[in-house]
Amino acid sequence: MARYAMVIDLRKCVGCDACTVACRTEWDVPIGVGRTSVQHTGAVGEFPNVIGSNFVRQCNHCDEPACIAPCPTGATFQLKNGIVVVDTDLCIGCGYCAEACPYDARFLNPNTNKIDKCDFCIPRLKEGLQPACVLTCTGDAKFFGDLQDKNSVVYKKVYEEGAWRMENENASIGPNVYYLGTPEQLKIVKDKFGPRKSHLAAPAQVWKNILRPVVFTAIGASFAGQAVAFFNQLRKGEEPIDD
Repeated sequence: MARYAMVIDLRKCVGCDACTVACRTEWDVPIGVGRTSVQHTGAVGEFPNVIGSNFVRQCNHCDEPACIAPCPTGATFQLKNGIVVVDTDLCIGCGYCAEACPYDARFLNPNTNKIDKCDFCIPRLKEGLQPACVLTCTGDAKFFGDLQDKNSVVYKKVYEEGAWRMENENASIGPNVYYLGTPEQLKIVKDKFGPRKSHLAAPAQVWKNILRPVVFTAIGASFAGQAVAFFNQLRKGEEPIDD
C-alpha cells in the first residue's frame, strides 16, 4: 500500500503562486480561501544580513490527524494511503475540524458551506497523474510520491536528503508534507509559520459523546413509531397518512 507524501524545496520556490492558481482552477476554489497558499516570512535580520523565505501551506495529511476526532459526523477520515479526506455528504460545516488543525490548513468553502482542503488531487492520482500544484510548479520546488517506494523522489528527499517536518512543541503529529531549505530558511519558517496548539473543540465532544446518540435514538424512535402506525393502518385496511 502506498503512503503518499509531498516535499517542498524552499530553496527553489520563487513565490509565483502557480501552485495556488492551478489548485484553484482544478477544484473551483473561491477567491479569498485556498487549498494551498504561498506566504512570505518578510525580511528577517539586520542589514546587510537580511534573509527571507517563501512558505507553501496546505493540508499535511498527518500520521495522527488532529482533525478527525472533533468531527461530530465522521465526515473527516483517513485513507489507508495516508490521505485525509472530507466526505461532503456528511459534513455539516461546523468547523470543529478546522479549529483543531494546528496548521490552519482547512477552510469553510463559502460556496458549499462545507469544509474544504487539499486531498493531494485524488482524482488525478487515480489516473496516474501528479497533483495539479506539483505539475505546474515553475520552480520545480514541489515533489510528490510514495514514501514506501525506495525509488520514489520523495523517499530519496526525505530519507537521503533529510527533508524536514514542520513540527514544534505545539504539535508533533507526523505531517507528511516535508520541507527542504537552508538551516536559516527552515528556522525562520518554523518561527513564523510553525503549528499552533490544536484546539479540540469541547462542543464537538459534547455532540459526539452525548447529543448525537440522543438525537439518533430519538430519530430512530420516531421512525419506529411511524412504522408501527403505518402497519396498523394497513392491517385495518386504511390508507396510510402522508404528512
